[in-house]
Amino acid sequence: MAGLLGMRTTTEGRLGETGPGVSVAARTFEVLLDQILTFRLKPHEVISEKAMSEALGVSRTPVREALARLAGLGLIDIYPQRGSMVAPLRIADLEKSQFLREALEVGLIKRAVESPRRADLLAVLKGELAVQETFASIADDRRFFKSDELFHQHIASHAGFPGIWADISAAKLHMDRFRLLSFPRLDSMSVVLGQHRRIVDALEQADAFAAEEAMRTHLRRIFEVLEIVQQRYPHYFEAPGSTGKRTEAAAVGLAERQPIV
Repeated sequence: MAGLLGMRTTTEGRLGETGPGVSVAARTFEVLLDQILTFRLKPHEVISEKAMSEALGVSRTPVREALARLAGLGLIDIYPQRGSMVAPLRIADLEKSQFLREALEVGLIKRAVESPRRADLLAVLKGELAVQETFASIADDRRFFKSDELFHQHIASHAGFPGIWADISAAKLHMDRFRLLSFPRLDSMSVVLGQHRRIVDALEQADAFAAEEAMRTHLRRIFEVLEIVQQRYPHYFEAPGSTGKRTEAAAVGLAERQPIV
C-alpha cells in the first residue's frame, strides 16, 4: 500500500473540490482514478478497503463503490475471496482506447476544417501553441500536458460537438494511463508540439486530408514509445499469457456486498 502514504494530506482538498452537490462516492472515485492514472497507486498494488477509507477519511462504502466503478473500467482487478488490486498495464486496453480516440478525433478534425468557425478555432489553437512553446522551453511537463488536453478539447468544441469531450475522455482513459507513464521521461514535448503545429497548418490551409493524417500520426505516437515504456517498466505490465483479469461478475459482486461502515 505504498501509494497510500501521505494520501490523506494530499487528497483532502480534492475530495471537496467538486462541490457539495457531488456524492462522497463520486469524489472518492475521482481521487482513486487520479491516483491510478498518475501511478501513485501502482499496477499490481493490493487495495485494502480499510486502509483506503482511513487514508481518505471516508467510510468503506464509498470506497467499495468507487472500486467497483474502477473495476468496470478495467483499472482495478477484483478477485473473489482475495480482494482488489490495481490492474496491470494491458496492451489490448491501450489498443482499444487509442482506436476509439482516433476514430472520434479524426472525424472531428475533418468537421473542424469544414466548420464556419474555423478562423476562430485557428486563433485559439495558435494561442495554445504559443503556451506550449513556453512550457516546453521551461520543461514544465505538467502544464504542457494540460495544454495538450485543451488543444484537443478546443477542436472538439469548434467542430460542433462541445459535449463530446466527455466521450473522448472516457474512450482515451487507458491511453492516458500509458501516456502519463511515458511523458515526458520517455517522450518529447518538442515532438508533440511539432505534431500539433502540423495539425494547425493543415487546418489553416483547409486541407482535410492533411489534417486527418496529421491527427492520426499524432494519436499513434504512443505506439512509437511503447517498446521503450515496456523495457523501462516491465513490472507494470500484465505477464504474457496471464489469465488473471477480473470478471465483470466479480465487480458487480463487490458493489452489491452488504455495506460496511
